[in-house]
Amino acid sequence: MSDKIREFAEIPQEFVKDGKQFLTRCTKPSQKEFLQICKAVSIGFAVMGFIGYFVKLIHIPINNILVGGA
Repeated sequence: MSDKIREFAEIPQEFVKDGKQFLTRCTKPSQKEFLQICKAVSIGFAVMGFIGYFVKLIHIPINNILVGGA
């Protein structure tokens, strides 16, 4: 019985220990790294936006043909 309680108490301790190790390894990105990340994210947003736009652009006429738009 006490072994189960001890195991149950060790889980949060291990979690906190792992969290502290993770936070000590984390560093703030330099300005160069931050700008590189921002560029990559913005390019990703633009690409996904264009893909969505073109899919919608193709979907509307096909939908009108199939439905027989009046």
